[in-house]
Amino acid sequence: MTDAHALQRLLTWASPAFPVGGFAYSAGLETAIADGRVKDRATTREWIDGALRAGAARNDAILLSQAHRDFTSPEKLQGLADLCLALTPARERYRETLAMGEAFVTAARAWPSGVTGSLPSPCPYPIAFGALAAAHGIALLDALLAFLTAYMQAQVSVAVRLVPIGQSDGLAVIAALEPLVAEEARNAQHATLEDIGGIAYGADIAQMRHETLTTRVFKS
Repeated sequence: MTDAHALQRLLTWASPAFPVGGFAYSAGLETAIADGRVKDRATTREWIDGALRAGAARNDAILLSQAHRDFTSPEKLQGLADLCLALTPARERYRETLAMGEAFVTAARAWPSGVTGSLPSPCPYPIAFGALAAAHGIALLDALLAFLTAYMQAQVSVAVRLVPIGQSDGLAVIAALEPLVAEEARNAQHATLEDIGGIAYGADIAQMRHETLTTRVFKS
């Protein structure tokens, strides 16, 4: 289990106030909203559910888990970073994971650790999160729960602002997805790289098409 000091650190790192810039990205959700595929509480929940079960969020969680285990090996972390980027289907999503990862590494230097210098440069977000969590004594399951919860909350925030579904419906989606987040965190805890894969093709295409939108609020 994560001790109290490490838990404080984890809560800070997963907070929307931590300067990684996650508020600027929608991971393709803006496209789905513009297309009318995500238009209310139910469709918002379905979209995020798909990403958690069979999309980028699931793969990122597995990569985070591996980075947590291999945090002392620069060579393995580099390999994980390369794999993470190879799995990224769209240019904007590619930039998103690198920008957030580099911002995370920079901000986390407020808590010195010997791992920072061993991270790939640039470093994708899930790799940075997993490796630094391990270096600071944060348990893997706790790190996964925080990472996936932050992802889910960020997606809900996009829907609250753009659909808009409103704060009450947004909170209802968060509450409804909590069991799934916990389930996927447990699954990722025991997963291997052979378990990586996905069928969330609609989300992948939405990420690719985002740059063609006439009006865009988010960077991805």
